[in-house]
Amino acid sequence: MLTEVARLPVSAYLKGDGSLLEKSKIASEIAYNGKERPLWWSNAKVVNAIDKYLAYRIESGHGLTTRKAAYRGLDPEPPMFLTGNGKPYRLMKRKTATGTVSYSCDSMSQLFRKLHSQVGIEGASAMSGRRTFAERLHRLGFDLRHINELLGHER
Repeated sequence: MLTEVARLPVSAYLKGDGSLLEKSKIASEIAYNGKERPLWWSNAKVVNAIDKYLAYRIESGHGLTTRKAAYRGLDPEPPMFLTGNGKPYRLMKRKTATGTVSYSCDSMSQLFRKLHSQVGIEGASAMSGRRTFAERLHRLGFDLRHINELLGHER
């Protein structure tokens, strides 16, 4: 979910020594449904892209810490992904007629739409990626219980 991506801290990707944290988690504090779930950094292309992005952040001086040897010199607690000016993405609080509170990240949603368009995927959204992920797991033979757990759905 985009709100989770917008809030995911550097420490969910890197160990203190700066190496990749291959198995991580979406912490309950940032999960859209308040429930922790597993997160694996197993796709080489994704890891390579994030590593390049983090190198850019270091070069640009966005979100650095005084402990240069830790977390590649990045502050581990703020969000991993920042806007172009080095600030966290802004979350918009929404309240439904029934009083349910949710958050959205419109600026990140616009960015995802732009990226999809640039690679020729018209009409796609971040939710499209979640559906594709679930469908691919299903085709690989994963059962619905595990797919739901990875997506953070209730059982």
